[in-house]
Amino acid sequence: MRKRVLIAALAAAALMVGCVSEQTYDAEVQKSALYQQLTAKLQTELNADEAQIKQLQGQVKLTLVDQLLFAEGGWQVHQKGKATLAKIAPTLSTAAAKRIVVEGFTDNVPIGPALKSRFPSNWELSTARATDVVRILAAEGVPQDLLAAEGFGDQRPVASNDTPQGRAQNRRVEIVISDLAQ
Repeated sequence: MRKRVLIAALAAAALMVGCVSEQTYDAEVQKSALYQQLTAKLQTELNADEAQIKQLQGQVKLTLVDQLLFAEGGWQVHQKGKATLAKIAPTLSTAAAKRIVVEGFTDNVPIGPALKSRFPSNWELSTARATDVVRILAAEGVPQDLLAAEGFGDQRPVASNDTPQGRAQNRRVEIVISDLAQ
């Protein structure tokens, strides 16, 4: 009898581990829908080497190369970049109960003399880039209370800074959409 009770308890525990709440399921479906909307918007508009969309655990991450948004060494979004952000803003504005963090990144090449007076380091440059993207998204209708800007400079490279191609991959802006609770 004890053996049967133990087996039944273990079976019930195993079943419970595989189950998720309806709320968790609905949240995952919503993230998937957001991912699909962003993918559909950008697939026809951008090259795969300009933008990537990934669905991670609890997040959707849109990575844009810096040249898509900024002139070389610049921190203000150029016209093509504004047009790109205008295409994704309607989808982002429907992301209720989400947190949208724009993260700026640079390579490890020190700031040149022309920018040195404005930006002491890549950290400030990356933050200025992220902030300008946030301003544009807000102007395009994304609720400001969902938006935040963060700059990481060269601290989180995704490729080696030893080659021009690697440095180009490290100069990027990531738009990370996650639940407010995270």
